[in-house]
Amino acid sequence: MACAGSAVLEGDAAAFAAAVRSLINNPQFSDVTFVVGRERQEVFAHRCILACRCQAFQGMLSQPQAGAQEPWPPQTPLVLSHVQPEVFLAVLEFLYTNSVTLNSLIALEVLTSAVEYGLDDLRKLCIDFLTGALSVELVCEVLQAAVTYGQTDLQEHCLVFVEDRTQAVLERPVAEVAAGPVRELRLPLLSPQELAALETNNQRDPLIPVESIAEAWKCHVLRKGSGAPPRLCQRRRGTQPREHHSYLE
Repeated sequence: MACAGSAVLEGDAAAFAAAVRSLINNPQFSDVTFVVGRERQEVFAHRCILACRCQAFQGMLSQPQAGAQEPWPPQTPLVLSHVQPEVFLAVLEFLYTNSVTLNSLIALEVLTSAVEYGLDDLRKLCIDFLTGALSVELVCEVLQAAVTYGQTDLQEHCLVFVEDRTQAVLERPVAEVAAGPVRELRLPLLSPQELAALETNNQRDPLIPVESIAEAWKCHVLRKGSGAPPRLCQRRRGTQPREHHSYLE
């Protein structure tokens, strides 16, 4: 307990932040190593920071290695082959500094990792960035990610983005103009529960052709990807493999 008359005095926050930032991917005093991506790049980190900032990493580092009784030993690297190194480094930047450097090439993947690791503040930062960075080239991928991960606000923003440009430039119905991008939505990658929710929403606000939804259901029923064009059964950049994807590959 604090004594009577005590006060909390703060030093230079910028200097502290810079010092902590210098620890990102710094092998000096690191006590955990990750092997990341297909490139198998080594990334260095510190257990105490990971554990206190992220419950997913706390659990990961607390679990014993197969056949052992003790928590994951420092000399044994953790392999994360499905994450790009630059994406994982962005996640580490957030864990160490509570800020993140994003660009349009990695923002979707960082959003995916934020959802996977339960980092809600990072998820919000990614959504803020993607909302401001939407472009005609990016909107389809962002819309799919929003649907996949149940980010309804981002999904709505994508639809409004399409609608605004439709009305301002083409003056044609949204469903007509969006038909091309909508046909590229990879609906077979959704889980049956997600697909059912999408179908219900589509009944209220028809945008996706019923034939596309039927093709996705066919894939789930037949347990193979023959119910839809092959390109719709391949994961886009930023879409992590899920259990029900195994029969599509």
